[in-house]
This record gives sequence, C-alpha cells and structure tokens, in this order.
Amino acid sequence: MNILLIYPKIPEETFWSLKKAIAFVGKKAALPPLPLLTVGGILKKLKPHWYQRLIDLNVEKLRDKDLEWADMVFVSAMIIQEKSVLEIVEKCKLHEHLKIVAGGPLFTSQATETEDIDYFVLGEAEVTLPQFLQDLDNSHPHHRYETDIKPELSLTPPPHWELLEDKFKFYSSMSVQYSRGCPHMCEFCDIRIMFGQKPRLKDDVQFIHELELLYNTGYRGSVFIVDDNFIGNKVKVKKLLSILRDWLVKHNYPFKFMTEASINLASDEELMSAMSKANFYKVFLGLETPSKDALQECNKGQNIKVDLVEAVHQIQAHGMMVMSGHIVGFDSDDESIFERQIEFIQEIGVAHVMVGLLTVLPKTDLEKRLGKENRLLNKTTGENTGALTFVPKMDKEALINGYYHLLQTIYAPKAYYKRIDVFLEQYKPTVKCRVKTADWGNAKAFVLASCRLGLSSQGLYYWRLVAKTLINKPKVFTEAIELAICGIHFRSVTKRITG
Repeated sequence: MNILLIYPKIPEETFWSLKKAIAFVGKKAALPPLPLLTVGGILKKLKPHWYQRLIDLNVEKLRDKDLEWADMVFVSAMIIQEKSVLEIVEKCKLHEHLKIVAGGPLFTSQATETEDIDYFVLGEAEVTLPQFLQDLDNSHPHHRYETDIKPELSLTPPPHWELLEDKFKFYSSMSVQYSRGCPHMCEFCDIRIMFGQKPRLKDDVQFIHELELLYNTGYRGSVFIVDDNFIGNKVKVKKLLSILRDWLVKHNYPFKFMTEASINLASDEELMSAMSKANFYKVFLGLETPSKDALQECNKGQNIKVDLVEAVHQIQAHGMMVMSGHIVGFDSDDESIFERQIEFIQEIGVAHVMVGLLTVLPKTDLEKRLGKENRLLNKTTGENTGALTFVPKMDKEALINGYYHLLQTIYAPKAYYKRIDVFLEQYKPTVKCRVKTADWGNAKAFVLASCRLGLSSQGLYYWRLVAKTLINKPKVFTEAIELAICGIHFRSVTKRITG
C-alpha cells in the first residue's frame, strides 16, 4: 500500500505564518506538519510494510505523479486550512483509484462532511486510526470513526522524521509535543474541549528519546514544543527540565526551545529558572486584555491574579522572549478598550503581539452561551482578523474600526520600534546555542533587512536600533534584527486586514 500524507496550505497573510519574515533566512515555513508526522509514526508502527510519502503544500507542490503513485491519501487540517483541503480533494478525485482519509481539528470540531472524502478518522489518532486500519484489513472500513477517549501519550510513537527526508532546510524550526490538555477553563478556547482539562504528559524517557531521534537526523537549531500549555503540570515539568538540561549539556546544546504557557509561569521563580537553564528562549502567552472585567467574563482567572506587565517583564528577564496574544470584542469591552490595549501593549514591551477579534470556536463554552443568546453568526474560518462570528455588544462598526486603529497603531514603525527598545532593556539572554549553521543565514538576513528597512521610510528607526544594540547590548543583536524583520510581516498583514 502506498500512502501519501498531504498537509494543506496555511494562508500566507496571517500573523501566525510569519511568511515574509522567515523568507529573510531562506525558509519557506515556520514548522513542519507534526500531526502528519505523528500519524506517519503510527502507520510505521502498525503497518511497517506500507510505503509513505509526505507532501507539505507550504513548502512544495502536489504533482499528478504523486497522486498516481498513491493508493490512499491522508489529510490532516486545522480550520484555517479548509480552502486548501477542498482543493486537495478536488485534485484527488481526478484519480479514481484514490481513497481519501481525513482527520484533524477541521473535521473533528466542525463535523465537516463532504461526499468526496471516503473516511473520517477523528479525535486522537492513537485511538481511531488503529480501529480504521483493522477494519480496512477486514475489508469493512466505516465511513466515520470518532471518539471522546483521551489516550495516554505513552501510546504516541515518535514523529516519523524520515518523511521529511531533505526538507528540514525548508523550516525555521522543528516541532515536538510533550503534553496535551490544559487545566484552565477559558470560555473562548477549544483546547480543553479537544484534549481535556487534565494534562496528559509523555514520560521523561519517552520525550528525551524523541529529542534523541531528532538529534540523529542531523538537525540543529530551534525546536517548538507545541503544547498549548507546557506548564500544565508544574511538578512533572520541573523534573523533565532537570533531565533536559543534562541532555543538552551532554550533546553540546544542539537545540533551543520555544513553547506556549500560561501567565502563572511568572509566579514561579524555580520554573522560570529551570526553563532558562534548559535553553528556552521564547514563550507565547495568552495575555488577552488589560480589562479585568473582560478576563472575568471569559473565565481567565489566572490572568487576574497577577500584574500582567510585571509578569511579562519577569519572564523576559529570565531570558525568554515573550510573544503574546490579545483579544478585543468581549461583551464588557467599550470603545475605550482600543486605547487601553495600545497602552498595555506598549508598556509590556512585547514586539511580537498578535491581536484578534473575539472568535467563536466550535464546541466551546462561548459558542454554547452565545447560542443560547441567539447571537451566533457565521462559522469561523480559523482566522480571527476577519468577519465577526457573533453579534457583539459593542456597535459592530465601532468594533471593527477600533480594531483596525489598534493594529495600525501598534505596528506603525514608531510604536513597534519603541517596544523593541523596551524589550531589549528587560531582556537578559541565557540561551546557549552552539549551532554554527545559522550564522550565514543570520548574516544574510541582516544584509537583506538593512537593504529593505534601512533604505525605507523607517530607516531612521532601524539604524538607530542597530547602533543602540551594537553599543549597549551586542549579545542580543540577532534578536533585535529578528524583531525588526518580523515587523515587515506584521505590517503586511495589517495592511491586508485594514485595506
């Protein structure tokens, strides 16, 4: 059996893609498709004699000869990839012999149905994929497989890294997973719905083994631990971090890590220190809003309990660059929220901010509440900068115009470079990365940035940043230039959104 794993295209003009930024270092995508690499690992374990290939449409094209080779196509997708999925299905159906198997959040959460997809394997693949394969062996596969079971991650095989072959060079980072689930109960979030409120973790030996396998591929550099809340179980995470630090020392620091976490990270000095020593250099935080009323409304109590500004400064002082998510459009928001968000974002000194409209995700507590209030509109496309998915309490036009003003203000060169300055004042780098392969890429990025930014209307801000960093903090010069480059992407996305 020939299996073709296809990962759909992610729209380029989104805050998350960073497409225009990573191009400066010669990369095509931020991350490889870990869901399909994991599915590949399950297939490798259960069907070792099957042949597998991977096509990631974010870095390569799908050719007719790929589809002619395959007997079966596996597609995994997020909601935002729906358009690309439909294009893939259309191409596959030109080859009558092909069977299509679909899974992932797009199909699991939205119950998307199309007669052109032969089999839906939904929920967590460790449970439903073996069931499908067994029925396939018996020549009686069902059209749909789904489960609410949250399996132990000891069942999860390592990613099938061999599927990437010579494609490692296309990605700015690799990705691995340590846990699934989140203990918090944010009303708008679907993580608890999909993966459970009790975090499930891989044991230390299993996780280190996965890193060892990645190390053996020859890859060196950034690794994104994709957990939606890496610190969901602090006790076990601290134990892992100690083991991880020893592994890094033994292997001469081949990787540096980034992840997502909740704000209570800043309340745990021991945990911040342990992450710094284990070579964590970036962390994404869902800060959402400076409004305590809005945080109370969306049941994000963990953000109410701390001073958000001081928390961000604490984390960045421990050598971890903060990236943050923000939301406008809560019921308690009035028109003052836009200026409050601007002031808040400038004060925290996070350059890499992503601000979106409140979006109703399928099966969340927010969807249930707004459904009862008869306020639901269109289903989400996965993009939180587009059409409203519900009837807001604030005047719709005021919300959209205020949102546009917020984006245009925070990504304007003056405000953006000011935040880089604030970040550099707080940031105390601790990362140890003895990877030399990135040096040429960084040098190339600096030359390109100097041409693109240094000769533009924002040249004064750019050259001031270059000079100030070289004089006062030369050790963080790479980070400063990286953030300047990211600004190109953010301004491009903002222009697309606001028109």
